[in-house]
Amino acid sequence: MALIAFAANSVLCRLALGSGAIDASSFTIIRLLSGAIVLYIILSMKGRNKGVSSKGSWTAGFMLFLYAITFSYAYLSVDTGTGALILFGAVQITMILLSLMSGTRLHISEWTGVIVAFTGFIYLVLPSVTTPSINGLLLMTVSGVAWGVYTLKGRSSKNPLMDTTYNFLRTIPFVVLLVVFTLHKLNYSSEGIMLALLSGAITSGVGYTIWYIALTSLSSTQAAVIQLSVPVIAALGGVMFVSETITTRLIISAAIVLGGILMVILGKYYFTLSKSKHM
Repeated sequence: MALIAFAANSVLCRLALGSGAIDASSFTIIRLLSGAIVLYIILSMKGRNKGVSSKGSWTAGFMLFLYAITFSYAYLSVDTGTGALILFGAVQITMILLSLMSGTRLHISEWTGVIVAFTGFIYLVLPSVTTPSINGLLLMTVSGVAWGVYTLKGRSSKNPLMDTTYNFLRTIPFVVLLVVFTLHKLNYSSEGIMLALLSGAITSGVGYTIWYIALTSLSSTQAAVIQLSVPVIAALGGVMFVSETITTRLIISAAIVLGGILMVILGKYYFTLSKSKHM
């Protein structure tokens, strides 16, 4: 469900920014504020005293803001395929490196799965990859690093809804600064506002909460690799809802990506199980 939300969020961002229905700053402002408001309402209705009290962190809040703002501005100068390649490449490298630095050691099956899944991902986006501008490259790289750190922060979440809500609320001071510095450049339409609201309230706010719930049962490597399926899901969504054709490239890349993910998720488990039986 979280990955479907990510894919939908990517589509909403492209529709809003690609068509010029709204500027990058306005989109980010509305996206984060609407996410914070909706999550706060949900949390209030659910009751804050239920479950473990956990209020996210300023680090996660800042990383969420940094990811959102750099992502929006990057897509103004980077096309979809190139942006996805830079973003998810940065996410994988960030999460795996930080995991290794924390003492985690990957089994050969996990390394193989990572390589296989990333190969399938590259095969999918390769036709639309172009040479990015320096600004676009830097912005999308920063966005990927920020999202990787935000994701890793969620693995220790004891109350995903409360953590995500407070992380969104902590973006508000940064959003206010963004408003102050870009007020004279804001440009929006009713269509752009609606797309930003959907992105913030549903695919970001609710989607990121579901993601934090899922992270409690995923290793860092698993969480990193399964995100490579987002472009595949987005492409399948185009087939289902926009009448796009199913191409051989999509079928092959989907099989490779899903195969790589399966190797990462199951490989170490069966290796550990086999090792324990021989002890």
